[in-house]
Amino acid sequence: MYQLDRTKQTITIEEKAYLPDVFLDENSPEFISQSDFHNDLFLFLKDWFSDSPTLKVQTSGSTGIPKEMLVEKSRMMQSAQLTCSFLGLKKGDSTLLCMSLDYIAGKMVVVRALVAGLDLYPIPPSGNPLKDTDKEFCFAAMIPLQVFNSLQSDTEKKRLSNIKNLIIGGGSIDPQIEKAIKSFSHKVYSTYGMTETLSHIALRQLNCNKASDHYYPFDSVILSISEDNALIIDAPLVSNERLYTNDIVEIYEDKSFRIIGRKDNIINSGGVKIQIEEVEALLKPALNNGFAITSLPDPKFGEIVVLAIEREIDENLISNLLPVYFMPKKIIRVNKIPLTETGKISRVALKQLVLNKSANSQ
Repeated sequence: MYQLDRTKQTITIEEKAYLPDVFLDENSPEFISQSDFHNDLFLFLKDWFSDSPTLKVQTSGSTGIPKEMLVEKSRMMQSAQLTCSFLGLKKGDSTLLCMSLDYIAGKMVVVRALVAGLDLYPIPPSGNPLKDTDKEFCFAAMIPLQVFNSLQSDTEKKRLSNIKNLIIGGGSIDPQIEKAIKSFSHKVYSTYGMTETLSHIALRQLNCNKASDHYYPFDSVILSISEDNALIIDAPLVSNERLYTNDIVEIYEDKSFRIIGRKDNIINSGGVKIQIEEVEALLKPALNNGFAITSLPDPKFGEIVVLAIEREIDENLISNLLPVYFMPKKIIRVNKIPLTETGKISRVALKQLVLNKSANSQ
């Protein structure tokens, strides 16, 4: 944990907010000897405390080219307050920062610490963030890959279970992960959100007696559905614009919602609309990891379902798992399923990879 000279920097929101215990002295020998990640943290805080009311954030690029956007610091603080209030975080609570500061998720961990006065413990992002620390944290945010890796070690699993409030975002939660954390006594949540919502606007509890497959939005968030069943978000505290998503959802009477898949992940094959995520979910028990579903153009069907996989596979293994119209008409071996920096499948890169391999095989 690093100490901040509170006399040099201030932040105000409504009446008063607090600064986390983060080291900010640029001239200190201790600072110069820190890792690149700590330097990234310093640069973010320097940008945060500048006179500009906005700062730049970058989208993940899971469905297209990553892009930069300007966001208002005041709205980031509003978002931070929503999360801290929901989780009951208070001044002095220990908070783990183990996510990249290139993206909104990592930035918002720092902003929550600023707004609520949390003690921030920065650990450079890695697949095993709990490997070298036995500190018990009140709050942490991780991507699914970090949680999965932590569950593979008894020591790291124990440390993971001791986190009092754990939120997981940046990708879908594998059933294997959900099963493993069911027994955790502290609360674990999956988050729903995007860069444009300044992290999440809804949470889904994964364990304890309130485990659910429904996401519950913050009270200030209003949800609706477009004509093509995609989610529309009105979140005035974090965005001054109505946000139209590509997520196909069902909304329930209690205002919760369930995600079916993405609008741009629908394959129209011979007039049958196939949701990529549904096919992947059915294949998951047999294939585990290292595969993804995409499509190729086809003169007869318009599009065909394609299974990209990192290893050889017997088609009989999957034939009993899928309806006939879900069955891949092509199986293409790839060295590696392309991922974004945040660990999501890069659908655009995957489709291009499959197109290239298909063209080269003809």
